[in-house]
Amino acid sequence: MSSSFIPELITARLALRPWADREIGAVVGGARLPDWADDFPAAGDRVVAGLFGEHREWLGGHGHRLVVERGSGLVVGSVGLFWPPADGVLEIGYGIVPSRRGRGYASEAARALTAHAFTAPDVHTVRAEVEVSNPASARVLEKAGFRPLGQVTGQDTASYPITR
Repeated sequence: MSSSFIPELITARLALRPWADREIGAVVGGARLPDWADDFPAAGDRVVAGLFGEHREWLGGHGHRLVVERGSGLVVGSVGLFWPPADGVLEIGYGIVPSRRGRGYASEAARALTAHAFTAPDVHTVRAEVEVSNPASARVLEKAGFRPLGQVTGQDTASYPITR
């Protein structure tokens, strides 16, 4: 899939750019590209890249993006929407490599991609589920404007929606 027609989303410190086929192939194949941070890809990036073959719709204009640190030009993580929406609801996922954590990048990326999600006509809610044992991820969402809805019944996760 060519991503040249999908524009980057630019924030103060990040560029969120679509995955290219060569990047997916490198992640899945265990290769390294020169514009990646030393600890990219993380385990979650490998999982998601491995699922793109089954879910090509995740790579569309409102789908998954690589998180690029504008200052260095390095890929430092990924953020994505699991397209298509179900009854107007999209799920978001994100991950920043350990060497760049604690800088607010995950919240900045989640905020930008959530705002972009709301440009799609059928989307009214973006949500994430976070393991209760992962307070850092909950803080990412809260800093991005999400609010906890409560623990998911029968699971060790909490739901964090944001509605326009």
